[in-house]
Amino acid sequence: MPAAEPHDLVRTELDRVARRWRDLPVDRALAAAPGLRRLAQELADETAARQGRPVRELPDLGPAVLLDQLLVTCFDATEAGVEQAGLAQRLSTLRSKLTQA
Repeated sequence: MPAAEPHDLVRTELDRVARRWRDLPVDRALAAAPGLRRLAQELADETAARQGRPVRELPDLGPAVLLDQLLVTCFDATEAGVEQAGLAQRLSTLRSKLTQA
């Protein structure tokens, strides 16, 4: 069986994070929200730096849209050339933290 492509690894980890996030009880999601927000902001910052744009803080729209913000920033980061295997690993780490939340 061939090794998974890096893009496939990111998609797989994003799907896993999304499933885990949606399954969290509200109190645990609220406790885990800062970690999800932190990764989304890091990706937004890295994308801006790669594109020569100023860094801007993501709007705090609450935990209900954090997953959407992460999905968008992951897409933007991959389009900007952020290293895929490293991104997949960061998502895996986030998922592990969600599991512990």
